[in-house]
Amino acid sequence: MTTAIPSIACLGVIGKNNNPLHIHTFPSAPSNTPILTALQFSLLLASTLDIFAARSKAPTNTPNLSGDFGLLHAIDERLAAYGFETNTGIKFVAVVDMRGRIVSEEVAAKGMGLGLREGEMKVIFKSMQTAYIRLLQNPFFDPDEYSPPTGLGGKRITERKFIEDIRRIGDTWRPGVAAVAS
Repeated sequence: MTTAIPSIACLGVIGKNNNPLHIHTFPSAPSNTPILTALQFSLLLASTLDIFAARSKAPTNTPNLSGDFGLLHAIDERLAAYGFETNTGIKFVAVVDMRGRIVSEEVAAKGMGLGLREGEMKVIFKSMQTAYIRLLQNPFFDPDEYSPPTGLGGKRITERKFIEDIRRIGDTWRPGVAAVAS
């Protein structure tokens, strides 16, 4: 018998000027195709920008020094968007499909998560930030080309190593994993 556990449906990197830098979708069970189209995920990621802005401006007693915005919003009973913002304004968004990966009963019995606990998304965001920092260390990568201060848009990240890192993060993460291979 098999059980469905949460998996990554989409990982997005959004520039400091709210332009999409990279969007990567992942297949979901049982059809092994993405649950939404790339355009739908793009619109979903754009909708999270309002939540980032509202939470950044909201007065709180304790400032969010970690950058972890936690659950941004639950799209429906199956999808939920989580967010993280770096101190340079780069935003990472992970859309989780709560029934996206089929595993055996043995794996589910080992506590490999039928749901999400507080802090399990930090592994994803730490790995995404590490991949982005590696990208910035490339002397041929100019981040200002990708997030220009004026005008619309900017280029999308097409660096092979960065795309491989993001794909690996989405493919290997599951609830209960302490670290994602990067």
